[in-house]
Amino acid sequence: MPSTSAQSDRPEPPALTGWLYDGVTSDRRAVTVAIDGDMLRIVDGEGAVDTVGFGDLVPLGDHARIVFGRVGREGWRLRLDPLPAEIAARLPRQERHGGILDRFPIVLVLIVAALASVVGLVALMQGAAFAARLVPMSWEVALGDALVGDLGGSACNAPAGRAALDRLVARLALDTPVKVRIVDLDIENAVAMPGRQIIVFRDLLTNARSPDEIAGVIGHEAGHVANRDVMTGLLRSFGLSVLIGGVDGGAMTASLLASRYSRAAEAAADDYAIHALDAARVTPAATAAFFDRLAKSEGGDAFATRAASYFASHPLSADRRRAFLASAREAGRYTPALDAPDWRDLRAICGK
Repeated sequence: MPSTSAQSDRPEPPALTGWLYDGVTSDRRAVTVAIDGDMLRIVDGEGAVDTVGFGDLVPLGDHARIVFGRVGREGWRLRLDPLPAEIAARLPRQERHGGILDRFPIVLVLIVAALASVVGLVALMQGAAFAARLVPMSWEVALGDALVGDLGGSACNAPAGRAALDRLVARLALDTPVKVRIVDLDIENAVAMPGRQIIVFRDLLTNARSPDEIAGVIGHEAGHVANRDVMTGLLRSFGLSVLIGGVDGGAMTASLLASRYSRAAEAAADDYAIHALDAARVTPAATAAFFDRLAKSEGGDAFATRAASYFASHPLSADRRRAFLASAREAGRYTPALDAPDWRDLRAICGK
């Protein structure tokens, strides 16, 4: 019979073994499974037959594409082992909860994550400088007033000294307006604060040998103000919480006192100071000499100890000192930043 012959020549669908929990009894039954069109035909050892559509199979557990549940049949479990490729291609795939990352070895994922963290850190560092320039100056001024207010009790305000300091700042004719204060603390340092404010601590003023040295220091800090380095540093340290009041003022002040600007930021602030001194006809050689004196301090004397605090926030280099010296012109061009009486009043601004 032709029809019988045609059927006998048709290859039998591949069959495989496995086991089945039918969800009704607790018995695990050995089964034979064969593909039958869009269905799987399941036969147990007693000849009982069941069928299930491919679309009703649900991959389960860690045995992806081997153990399956069944839609609408709680407790039903079918394990197929081994699983031929021609059948596997028609079975549903297990959902990957980790998405594409599940397809890669964990070591590779960790390496990629580490690289992403580095890229994110670089973006944060660069992004802080950009974000700092977007902060309204009115916000920064309010922040600066709040921070400097914590030092208000130590501010030096002898009238004659205050007037001399104002004349020194006016002499520099800075294109970025700043407010400079002398603070009566035993610190050899100066620091730019938010809101165009500059703090010069008493010991730095006391150990300066001329008003030209103080002019150079103020010019340098004004460079940090002009370049928004202060706000950049705060954003890097504390993020946007700086702007929404989520950081204690004392913590921000301490951060600024201990901050170290990048070499590029320090060089840019030096360049600003050099141009300001040149426009004011104040010699830059005095600032270079001041840096040299700090750098050459050796031993355990008190001056060397105090000088260390300046280096902590203003790392110096021979190249930076040479830049001040190289900018000097003929000696007759310069006059002192303050006359002798004003310099004397300024040094006495703290009443000492």
